[in-house]
Amino acid sequence: MRAGKLDRSISIQTYGETVDDDGTVTAGWTDLATVRAQLIQGATDEFIAGYGEDHKTVLVFRVRWLDGVTTSHCVLYGDARLNIRETKEIGRRKGLEIRCEGVRNG
Repeated sequence: MRAGKLDRSISIQTYGETVDDDGTVTAGWTDLATVRAQLIQGATDEFIAGYGEDHKTVLVFRVRWLDGVTTSHCVLYGDARLNIRETKEIGRRKGLEIRCEGVRNG
């Protein structure tokens, strides 16, 4: 994986609870890691579902190996929060391919 191709910045986030200094518990997304990534594929698919028209954005990123990334995490890319649908190991822990999906109704 060539460093020059990692020209995007993404944040991998996890959903959980955090406790501030006052002891207040807040649930929400927190950063697990911010990494450099290569955008492999980006597409928007339109299809008609039973509840109306739907636009689905599919993005595929390649990053250096990061242990513990699962489909329960999400990717923050620009202003978009994308659900992780699949992860694939590249080589023997050399890299990770992350397939993401964002859905926007209407």
